[in-house]
Amino acid sequence: MTAQQTADAELAGQPAAYWTGVAYEALIAYTRAQQAERGYTQPQFWLLRNLSKNDISPDGEGMTVSELREAMASYIRPEDDLAAEAEVLVERGWLTSDGDNRLWLTEEGEQARVRLARDAPAIRAALHEGIDDADYVVTVKVLQRLIRNAGGKAA
Repeated sequence: MTAQQTADAELAGQPAAYWTGVAYEALIAYTRAQQAERGYTQPQFWLLRNLSKNDISPDGEGMTVSELREAMASYIRPEDDLAAEAEVLVERGWLTSDGDNRLWLTEEGEQARVRLARDAPAIRAALHEGIDDADYVVTVKVLQRLIRNAGGKAA
């Protein structure tokens, strides 16, 4: 058995949950650092996206912080304070709030969402550097299979 085969056999025996957890934390930290360098946070971007009829929102209707938290439940992190993040966006003029505490995307906010979305390809490219698309697809398929094997739903 070659050294490479031994190393691969050792890797094959390591727990996927450990490596997926390490990968998740590293990818989130990198993405958030890149966004912070550009002057915004990931939760702020998510707020804009969830309130835009041109993105995630089906109708562009305003939502409360609680409704937004529920809409983002599958990806928001425990430390994310949506109320504080929304307040920053209101101060910037990207969101407005009505008498029912519903947040609404302003025209300036929609323009900001479009501008911020342009950062995603550069962040993705940096993360995918040295990774062939075919290898990435295989990795995602393996992760989806692990999720299904664990009784989860893989989109």
